[in-house]
Amino acid sequence: MAITEEEEESLLDHLPKSYTKGGLKTMPFIIVNETLEKVASYGLQPNMVIYLMNVYNLEGVTATSLLSMWSALSHGLALLGAFVSDSFLGRFTVVAIGSISSLFGMTILWLTTMVPQLRPSRCDHFEINECNRPTPVQLLVLLFSFGIIALGAGFVRPCSIAFGADQLDKKENPNNKRIMESYFNWYYATIGMSTLVATTLIVYIQDAFGWQIGFGIPAILMLFSVSAFLSGSSLYIKVSASESLFTGFFQVLVAAVRKRNIDLHSVNRENYHHQSPDSHIQSLTSSFRCLNKACIIEDPERDINPHGFASNPWRLCSVEQVVSLKSLLRVVPMWSSNIMVQLSLNQFSFSTLQTKTMDRHIFSDFEIPAGSFSVFVVITLVMWIVFYDRALVPIKARYTGQPGGLSPVLRMGIGLVLSAAAMALSAITEGIRRGIAIDQKDPQDSAKFASVKMSSMWFVPQYVLLGLADAFNAIGLVEFLYSELPKSMSSFVVAIFTLGMSISGFFGSLLVNVVDIVTSYGDGVSWLSSNINNGHLDYYYWLLAFFNVVNFLYFLLICRYNRPDQEVKERQSEYSTQGA
Repeated sequence: MAITEEEEESLLDHLPKSYTKGGLKTMPFIIVNETLEKVASYGLQPNMVIYLMNVYNLEGVTATSLLSMWSALSHGLALLGAFVSDSFLGRFTVVAIGSISSLFGMTILWLTTMVPQLRPSRCDHFEINECNRPTPVQLLVLLFSFGIIALGAGFVRPCSIAFGADQLDKKENPNNKRIMESYFNWYYATIGMSTLVATTLIVYIQDAFGWQIGFGIPAILMLFSVSAFLSGSSLYIKVSASESLFTGFFQVLVAAVRKRNIDLHSVNRENYHHQSPDSHIQSLTSSFRCLNKACIIEDPERDINPHGFASNPWRLCSVEQVVSLKSLLRVVPMWSSNIMVQLSLNQFSFSTLQTKTMDRHIFSDFEIPAGSFSVFVVITLVMWIVFYDRALVPIKARYTGQPGGLSPVLRMGIGLVLSAAAMALSAITEGIRRGIAIDQKDPQDSAKFASVKMSSMWFVPQYVLLGLADAFNAIGLVEFLYSELPKSMSSFVVAIFTLGMSISGFFGSLLVNVVDIVTSYGDGVSWLSSNINNGHLDYYYWLLAFFNVVNFLYFLLICRYNRPDQEVKERQSEYSTQGA
């Protein structure tokens, strides 16, 4: 990992000698847990569309839509995980529950490969409509396994990175900012390396040894993940849960509505605003001024109890609560621009069907599994992070005298442009592939995966662009959120990011179904036909490229009109001096 022993010693020198928990010694347990969880869960995804089509006899659109919904649920439940973590159980307990849940779900999925009664009878025909459909019970078991795995991911993913940050984030250390920046970058790189293993080794095992072994290994890895995390329990710093952020947000909204008739111009003194005794003094800003009414004290004897807290929190809120809600509302426009990037990255099911038809040999006796091509995204992402963190940032600091790399907003914008370029290149490449398939007039054209005499290496450039888009946009967005939102919302930050991935999954599922219905209207052939040589995936990719261009224009409007006020500038200054 990027944090050196010298940095750790510098950290410890500024702490009391009695301090024994947290620090680098906890990282192996946390990183092993997160790494194995990612290898296990991501190893199931690339080939899942083939498993659903060949084993469960589902159509391509149905399988892709189902996987998009699974992805959306996995990321959407991150909000629940962050809520339970920050408000009730704490991050350690939530990560532990999530890890165990993932293990349980993967075990059930593994059983579907071993118990014949849990899946439809084998189909030996090319045409999928001649095969047996899964029974309601078989489909219920499959969906239940997906749901339990999604619940585990929703609990682990928003809390694991913040739990690791709890172990290292010591503001009394002058090197804290650099340690935290390095931690975020290398944590993301670790996820990339996990994905690399999942999309190569695990996918290869599934192709070479079958589904029983291919799904069994992720379940066993998840068992080791749970064991590793729990074995480090005595070493962790376990931050206690605090008051629910969600409840606080609703209280601000209700209190502001109740006091909607108050004239803000008549309230011009700070002592009219309620400052909670257990929070540091903050000032209100002019943004979303209507929310300022929520913390106005109308009657001190009625509104404030003897301990200095609000007598009725649904009528009087603290300045800190109002500032937190304002911070969340301010980042929503910038956050929403990431949804299209995630939607572009979520097209691997179709990409797997494409590469399944192509020549995937890199040596005469070895070919890349169709589900492994996303590895080029991961390799690009990891290589860029290493270059950015270890080469570009020091070079920039040397010549400009300013620490840190490119601004988060600039990185996000670059990622949006690269995402649009990747979709355009995908459309061009698919048009070439389909043209070759039609010219061949393969006698097996009725097959779902009729072969095409074209090297799959033509797909590599678009994967590289997607990897760069993810590296620029995702890391930039996470850093942007951490710099703009309060420290008390650390788990919530990752949940906000993953919520965008969830929305992209739901939107992707909706888009696939709408495109399929519209383009197959009147007995026409759907763009997204299960036989992709008969469909028009290139048109679908052009549609995504258009959406990405519109999204970039939306991002430019946000940058033009959503400028930080004094509240944000102060938080950015605090972030720069104290760390995320």
